[in-house]
Amino acid sequence: MRIDVSGLQFRYGAAPVLRGVSLSLPPGRLTCLVGPNGSGKSTLVKCMTGILAPRAGRVALDGRPIGEIAPRELARRLSFVSQDTPLSFPLTVFEVVLLGRKPYLRWTVREEDRRIVSEVLRTMGIEDLAQRYYGETSGGERQKVLVARALAQQPETLLLDEPTNNLDLRHQLEILHLLEDLVRRRGIAVLAVLHDLNLALRFAETVWMMRGGTIAAEGTPEEVLTPERIREVFGVSVGIGHLGERSYIVPLEPADRAGVG
Repeated sequence: MRIDVSGLQFRYGAAPVLRGVSLSLPPGRLTCLVGPNGSGKSTLVKCMTGILAPRAGRVALDGRPIGEIAPRELARRLSFVSQDTPLSFPLTVFEVVLLGRKPYLRWTVREEDRRIVSEVLRTMGIEDLAQRYYGETSGGERQKVLVARALAQQPETLLLDEPTNNLDLRHQLEILHLLEDLVRRRGIAVLAVLHDLNLALRFAETVWMMRGGTIAAEGTPEEVLTPERIREVFGVSVGIGHLGERSYIVPLEPADRAGVG
Protein backbone atom coordinates (compact mmCIF):
# COMPACT_ATOMS: atom_id res chain seq x y z
CA MET A 1 0.00 0.00 0.00
CA ARG A 2 1.24 3.47 -0.89
CA ILE A 3 0.22 6.61 0.99
CA ASP A 4 0.46 9.88 -0.94
CA VAL A 5 0.14 13.26 0.76
CA SER A 6 -0.50 16.26 -1.50
CA GLY A 7 -0.52 19.93 -0.46
CA LEU A 8 -1.61 19.13 3.09
CA GLN A 9 -2.58 22.12 5.24
CA PHE A 10 -3.85 22.04 8.81
CA ARG A 11 -4.37 24.56 11.58
CA TYR A 12 -5.48 24.60 15.20
CA GLY A 13 -7.66 27.69 15.43
CA ALA A 14 -5.77 30.49 13.72
CA ALA A 15 -2.36 28.84 14.12
CA PRO A 16 -1.13 27.02 10.98
CA VAL A 17 0.56 23.70 11.74
CA LEU A 18 1.01 22.07 8.32
CA ARG A 19 1.90 24.30 5.38
CA GLY A 20 1.42 22.50 2.09
CA VAL A 21 3.11 19.16 2.91
CA SER A 22 3.55 16.78 -0.03
CA LEU A 23 5.30 13.41 0.11
CA SER A 24 4.83 9.67 -0.40
CA LEU A 25 5.33 6.88 2.11
CA PRO A 26 7.17 4.09 0.30
CA PRO A 27 5.82 0.56 0.78
CA GLY A 28 7.95 -2.06 2.49
CA ARG A 29 10.38 0.37 4.12
CA LEU A 30 11.09 1.80 7.57
CA THR A 31 10.69 5.58 7.42
CA CYS A 32 11.45 7.85 10.38
CA LEU A 33 9.94 11.30 10.83
CA VAL A 34 12.09 13.72 12.82
CA GLY A 35 11.96 17.41 13.66
CA PRO A 36 11.90 19.89 16.56
CA ASN A 37 9.00 20.05 19.01
CA GLY A 38 6.03 21.80 17.45
CA SER A 39 7.14 21.22 13.87
CA GLY A 40 3.94 19.31 12.98
CA LYS A 41 5.07 15.68 13.16
CA SER A 42 2.17 14.28 15.20
CA THR A 43 -0.36 16.34 13.26
CA LEU A 44 0.96 15.04 9.96
CA VAL A 45 0.71 11.42 11.12
CA LYS A 46 -2.84 11.93 12.42
CA CYS A 47 -3.86 13.45 9.08
CA MET A 48 -2.32 10.46 7.31
CA THR A 49 -4.46 8.09 9.41
CA GLY A 50 -7.67 10.06 8.93
CA ILE A 51 -7.93 11.01 12.62
CA LEU A 52 -7.63 14.67 11.65
CA ALA A 53 -9.17 16.23 8.54
CA PRO A 54 -6.84 18.67 6.76
CA ARG A 55 -7.92 22.19 5.90
CA ALA A 56 -6.63 21.68 2.35
CA GLY A 57 -4.84 19.02 0.34
CA ARG A 58 -5.47 15.30 0.39
CA VAL A 59 -4.24 11.95 1.68
CA ALA A 60 -4.66 8.99 -0.68
CA LEU A 61 -4.15 5.25 -0.21
CA ASP A 62 -3.23 3.64 -3.51
CA GLY A 63 -4.82 6.61 -5.24
CA ARG A 64 -8.08 6.58 -3.22
CA PRO A 65 -8.82 9.58 -0.96
CA ILE A 66 -8.70 8.37 2.63
CA GLY A 67 -12.06 9.98 3.39
CA GLU A 68 -13.74 7.73 0.82
CA ILE A 69 -12.52 4.50 2.41
CA ALA A 70 -14.90 2.80 4.84
CA PRO A 71 -13.58 2.74 8.44
CA ARG A 72 -13.57 -1.07 8.61
CA GLU A 73 -11.55 -1.38 5.39
CA LEU A 74 -9.19 1.39 6.49
CA ALA A 75 -8.57 -0.34 9.83
CA ARG A 76 -7.68 -3.55 8.00
CA ARG A 77 -5.06 -1.77 5.92
CA LEU A 78 -3.66 0.87 8.27
CA SER A 79 -2.72 0.71 11.97
CA PHE A 80 -1.76 3.59 14.24
CA VAL A 81 0.01 3.56 17.62
CA SER A 82 -0.33 6.88 19.42
CA GLN A 83 1.99 8.38 22.04
CA ASP A 84 -0.33 7.54 24.92
CA THR A 85 -3.20 5.07 24.94
CA PRO A 86 -4.90 5.04 28.35
CA LEU A 87 -7.21 2.12 29.03
CA SER A 88 -9.73 2.61 31.80
CA PHE A 89 -10.98 -0.99 31.85
CA PRO A 90 -9.11 -3.81 33.62
CA LEU A 91 -8.16 -5.83 30.53
CA THR A 92 -5.51 -8.50 30.23
CA VAL A 93 -2.74 -8.16 27.68
CA PHE A 94 -4.42 -10.83 25.54
CA GLU A 95 -7.69 -8.89 25.60
CA VAL A 96 -5.97 -5.61 24.69
CA VAL A 97 -4.29 -7.21 21.68
CA LEU A 98 -7.59 -8.89 20.77
CA LEU A 99 -9.06 -5.39 20.36
CA GLY A 100 -6.93 -5.15 17.24
CA ARG A 101 -9.18 -7.79 15.65
CA LYS A 102 -12.21 -5.48 15.86
CA PRO A 103 -12.22 -4.69 12.09
CA TYR A 104 -12.71 -8.44 11.44
CA LEU A 105 -15.21 -9.29 14.17
CA ARG A 106 -18.93 -9.74 13.65
CA TRP A 107 -20.82 -11.17 16.61
CA THR A 108 -18.31 -13.42 18.32
CA VAL A 109 -14.56 -13.90 18.64
CA ARG A 110 -13.49 -16.71 16.34
CA GLU A 111 -10.78 -19.27 16.97
CA GLU A 112 -8.86 -17.68 14.10
CA ASP A 113 -8.85 -14.35 15.96
CA ARG A 114 -7.42 -16.01 19.07
CA ARG A 115 -4.80 -17.78 16.98
CA ILE A 116 -3.71 -14.53 15.34
CA VAL A 117 -3.44 -12.80 18.73
CA SER A 118 -1.34 -15.66 20.12
CA GLU A 119 0.91 -15.53 17.06
CA VAL A 120 1.40 -11.76 17.41
CA LEU A 121 2.23 -12.11 21.11
CA ARG A 122 4.92 -14.66 20.20
CA THR A 123 6.28 -12.40 17.47
CA MET A 124 6.56 -9.54 19.97
CA GLY A 125 8.11 -11.82 22.60
CA ILE A 126 5.42 -11.08 25.17
CA GLU A 127 3.42 -14.32 25.20
CA ASP A 128 4.27 -14.70 28.90
CA LEU A 129 2.31 -11.49 29.60
CA ALA A 130 -0.92 -12.74 27.99
CA GLN A 131 -2.87 -13.16 31.24
CA ARG A 132 -1.35 -10.21 33.09
CA TYR A 133 -3.45 -7.07 33.40
CA TYR A 134 -2.34 -4.33 30.99
CA GLY A 135 -2.18 -1.80 33.83
CA GLU A 136 0.35 -3.98 35.67
CA THR A 137 2.91 -3.98 32.84
CA SER A 138 6.00 -1.77 32.62
CA GLY A 139 6.39 1.09 30.15
CA GLY A 140 8.44 -0.99 27.74
CA GLU A 141 6.07 -3.95 27.97
CA ARG A 142 3.08 -1.67 27.46
CA GLN A 143 4.56 -0.23 24.29
CA LYS A 144 5.07 -3.73 22.92
CA VAL A 145 1.46 -4.57 23.76
CA LEU A 146 0.22 -1.54 21.81
CA VAL A 147 2.35 -2.47 18.81
CA ALA A 148 1.01 -6.02 19.10
CA ARG A 149 -2.56 -4.70 19.09
CA ALA A 150 -1.80 -2.76 15.91
CA LEU A 151 -0.26 -5.85 14.29
CA ALA A 152 -3.35 -7.91 15.16
CA GLN A 153 -5.14 -5.74 12.60
CA GLN A 154 -2.86 -7.36 9.98
CA PRO A 155 -2.16 -3.98 8.37
CA GLU A 156 -0.22 -3.20 5.23
CA THR A 157 1.08 0.00 6.84
CA LEU A 158 1.92 0.80 10.47
CA LEU A 159 2.26 4.38 11.76
CA LEU A 160 3.69 5.08 15.21
CA ASP A 161 3.89 8.41 17.05
CA GLU A 162 7.02 8.39 19.23
CA PRO A 163 7.06 4.64 19.97
CA THR A 164 10.27 4.97 22.04
CA ASN A 165 9.07 7.88 24.18
CA ASN A 166 9.86 7.38 27.92
CA LEU A 167 11.53 4.01 27.32
CA ASP A 168 14.97 3.02 28.56
CA LEU A 169 17.78 2.23 26.12
CA ARG A 170 17.12 -1.51 26.02
CA HIS A 171 13.43 -1.15 25.26
CA GLN A 172 14.09 1.57 22.67
CA LEU A 173 16.38 -0.79 20.78
CA GLU A 174 13.98 -3.72 21.17
CA ILE A 175 11.09 -1.73 19.70
CA LEU A 176 13.14 -0.49 16.73
CA HIS A 177 14.54 -3.97 16.06
CA LEU A 178 10.98 -5.32 16.07
CA LEU A 179 9.88 -2.69 13.55
CA GLU A 180 12.94 -3.44 11.42
CA ASP A 181 12.07 -7.16 11.45
CA LEU A 182 8.44 -6.45 10.49
CA VAL A 183 9.57 -4.54 7.43
CA ARG A 184 12.06 -7.20 6.42
CA ARG A 185 9.94 -10.31 7.08
CA ARG A 186 6.40 -9.12 6.32
CA GLY A 187 6.97 -6.24 3.90
CA ILE A 188 4.95 -3.85 6.07
CA ALA A 189 5.53 -0.13 5.50
CA VAL A 190 6.41 1.54 8.81
CA LEU A 191 6.46 5.25 9.64
CA ALA A 192 7.81 6.11 13.11
CA VAL A 193 8.01 9.57 14.64
CA LEU A 194 11.28 9.75 16.60
CA HIS A 195 13.00 12.36 18.74
CA ASP A 196 16.31 10.51 18.96
CA LEU A 197 18.27 11.29 15.79
CA ASN A 198 20.73 8.48 16.50
CA LEU A 199 17.91 5.93 16.42
CA ALA A 200 16.77 7.36 13.08
CA LEU A 201 20.35 7.22 11.79
CA ARG A 202 20.71 3.63 12.97
CA PHE A 203 17.39 2.11 11.83
CA ALA A 204 15.71 4.23 9.14
CA GLU A 205 15.86 3.49 5.44
CA THR A 206 14.22 6.83 4.70
CA VAL A 207 14.14 9.97 6.86
CA TRP A 208 11.67 12.85 6.66
CA MET A 209 12.75 16.00 8.51
CA MET A 210 10.14 18.61 9.40
CA ARG A 211 10.51 22.26 10.32
CA GLY A 212 7.73 24.80 10.83
CA GLY A 213 5.01 22.64 9.29
CA THR A 214 6.94 21.81 6.13
CA ILE A 215 9.27 19.04 4.97
CA ALA A 216 12.78 20.46 5.24
CA ALA A 217 14.46 17.36 3.80
CA GLU A 218 13.84 13.74 2.83
CA GLY A 219 16.19 10.99 1.76
CA THR A 220 18.50 8.42 3.28
CA PRO A 221 19.69 9.00 6.87
CA GLU A 222 23.14 9.98 5.58
CA GLU A 223 21.63 12.52 3.18
CA VAL A 224 19.28 14.12 5.72
CA LEU A 225 21.04 13.90 9.09
CA THR A 226 24.03 16.05 8.27
CA PRO A 227 25.65 18.53 10.70
CA GLU A 228 24.64 21.43 8.45
CA ARG A 229 20.99 20.45 8.24
CA ILE A 230 20.70 19.57 11.93
CA ARG A 231 22.17 22.96 12.82
CA GLU A 232 19.74 24.69 10.45
CA VAL A 233 16.60 22.82 11.58
CA PHE A 234 17.28 22.04 15.26
CA GLY A 235 19.55 24.98 16.06
CA VAL A 236 22.23 22.67 17.47
CA SER A 237 25.85 22.20 16.41
CA VAL A 238 26.76 18.50 16.22
CA GLY A 239 29.67 16.31 15.33
CA ILE A 240 29.56 12.98 13.52
CA GLY A 241 31.48 10.11 15.09
CA HIS A 242 32.19 6.62 13.79
CA LEU A 243 32.21 3.25 15.53
CA GLY A 244 33.22 0.58 13.06
CA GLU A 245 30.93 0.99 10.06
CA ARG A 246 28.30 2.90 12.02
CA SER A 247 28.03 6.65 12.39
CA TYR A 248 26.55 8.49 15.34
CA ILE A 249 25.59 12.07 16.13
CA VAL A 250 27.22 13.94 19.02
CA PRO A 251 25.36 17.10 20.16
CA LEU A 252 27.87 19.86 20.96
CA GLU A 253 26.24 23.23 21.61
CA PRO A 254 23.14 25.24 20.76
CA ALA A 255 24.04 26.87 17.43
CA ASP A 256 23.91 30.39 18.88
CA ARG A 257 26.53 29.43 21.49
CA ALA A 258 28.95 27.74 19.12
CA GLY A 259 32.28 29.42 19.30
CA VAL A 260 31.47 31.18 22.58
CA GLY A 261 34.00 30.50 25.31
